[in-house]
Amino acid sequence: MKPRRLPSIDRPWLVATLAAAVMIAVLMLIGSFNATSNSAFFCRSKVVDRGIMPVQLHSILHYATTRAVPQQSAREVHVTFDVLFSIYPCNFLVFGLGHDSLMWASLNPNGFTMFLEEDPNWVRTILTKAPNIRVHSVEYKTHVYDAKNLLAHYKTEPTCLPPKLFLNGNTKCRLVLSDLPNEIYSKEWDVIMIDGPRGYQPELPGRMAAIYTAAVMARLRTRPGVTHVILHDVNRRVERVYAEKFLCKKHLVKGVERLWHFAIPSATKEDTKKVNTFFC
Repeated sequence: MKPRRLPSIDRPWLVATLAAAVMIAVLMLIGSFNATSNSAFFCRSKVVDRGIMPVQLHSILHYATTRAVPQQSAREVHVTFDVLFSIYPCNFLVFGLGHDSLMWASLNPNGFTMFLEEDPNWVRTILTKAPNIRVHSVEYKTHVYDAKNLLAHYKTEPTCLPPKLFLNGNTKCRLVLSDLPNEIYSKEWDVIMIDGPRGYQPELPGRMAAIYTAAVMARLRTRPGVTHVILHDVNRRVERVYAEKFLCKKHLVKGVERLWHFAIPSATKEDTKKVNTFFC
């Protein structure tokens, strides 16, 4: 994500878009109840899952009263919204935490949304405003200035490629995020958004490992369907190069401004035998 700053508030069209998107999410949630429970939404009833409702309602209150708006543009937001709208409820993994996190959680009603963030202080800041979201702190061991060397490393390290490729506990392949919580590895993710870590200066953690790990998760998927991977800030060289290397232009569905949307199929048995073409 970009530096921690409050975006400009001279964009009422974006605020309106966010409010509309969140309202649609709430309507989707309400629509998931059967007809006999319609009136129960306005009254106390055990029919309504009250553990889910606060996320949607808190989101409406938050964006109706905040001066901060998401760092993605309205057109970029709509790309992910369209994906979520087409497949919800789903498993949604987001690299990066920001002013848009409550919105993303709200747009996946009845689904499972998890955020991964590099800065523990920023986690605490966001949780004071959005206490209902799920988030884990992540320690990145590589930096933007490592990007070129990491590409050379992955070609020579056996555990970076099949048949020895794996994620959980893989400390030899420097591109693997090997020490994430177990629930990250145990779930198969339908949508993965990469909008973090920050990666806008050489000494900061880059998105190389996030992109590589997301690509591996997508290719090792066993559930039916594709994995939607959404990458932000493709105007930056590292993001663009790593996307073309691991997410693949042939899987690119849509590009809007600084955002690319990929639909990545699972690897076949034949794919796992072709070490040099496992990704692209």
